[in-house]
Amino acid sequence: MKMQEVLCQFRQHQKYNLKQKTIGSYWHLLDRFEEKYGDRSLESLGPDEIFDFLEHLTQNLSKSTRRLRYAQLKAFYNFAIERCAADFKNPCSYPLLSKSFRAPRQVEKKILDKEVVEEMIYNVRNKRDRLILELQARCGLRIGELLKITVSDVSERKLLLKEPKSGKDSETAFMPEQIARRLGNYIRNQNLSSNDRIFPITYATARNIVRRQGARLKVTLTPHDLRRYSATYASRNGVPLEIISKVILRHQHLKTTQIYLGKVSESEAIRWMDILHGK
Repeated sequence: MKMQEVLCQFRQHQKYNLKQKTIGSYWHLLDRFEEKYGDRSLESLGPDEIFDFLEHLTQNLSKSTRRLRYAQLKAFYNFAIERCAADFKNPCSYPLLSKSFRAPRQVEKKILDKEVVEEMIYNVRNKRDRLILELQARCGLRIGELLKITVSDVSERKLLLKEPKSGKDSETAFMPEQIARRLGNYIRNQNLSSNDRIFPITYATARNIVRRQGARLKVTLTPHDLRRYSATYASRNGVPLEIISKVILRHQHLKTTQIYLGKVSESEAIRWMDILHGK
């Protein structure tokens, strides 16, 4: 079977089974692959040719992007072998490729201390900046979600998040009562209309706000560090993993949430043993 025919079937399969954002991430790879090998038969490509193709396609790109392109091509071949009942080994499974495009080593993220976050938030005098910090550190919002929120998206203690990262039409985030009250007061004081964005600033500006507040306490900080902190703080206070995953972080898989929670230090492990069983 021609590669072009299988690629057509794969695209149709994606159309009915994957989110549009995921489909979009495949376009560049599949277009280049069809352009180069569309007239070849499915079984004709070996690991060496695929290696050369991926090397050329991903040169000068990050390790994570290289790994993504490799994984996408491997997924295509798995589909082709299953759908076409082809009797050959996935060429992407050979060591030449799996080792060359291995996933980058995960850098362990330092978890923020509660005292640092509390001091940073309480020292902020600008009401807008404080709300941005709190909605991330207390409610687990991504900075991109936060900046899209309009007045009409706020309903008492709930926030409607449109076009979230998950690919859903919308999601709901929840706020503690005191933050919901401060947000409502801010909206009224700013005299905002229902369709106005509450925080009409750019991502770069929001990032600088977070970085600047961290620098005052000699901490290197990004917006995502605050979202990660919201999960770890909840976990350390006994909130069930399912609540952290589905309500605070709104992840689709618990495994993703576990990555956020950080490594438990020896001192923290001892502290929890004392809490559970006494000294």
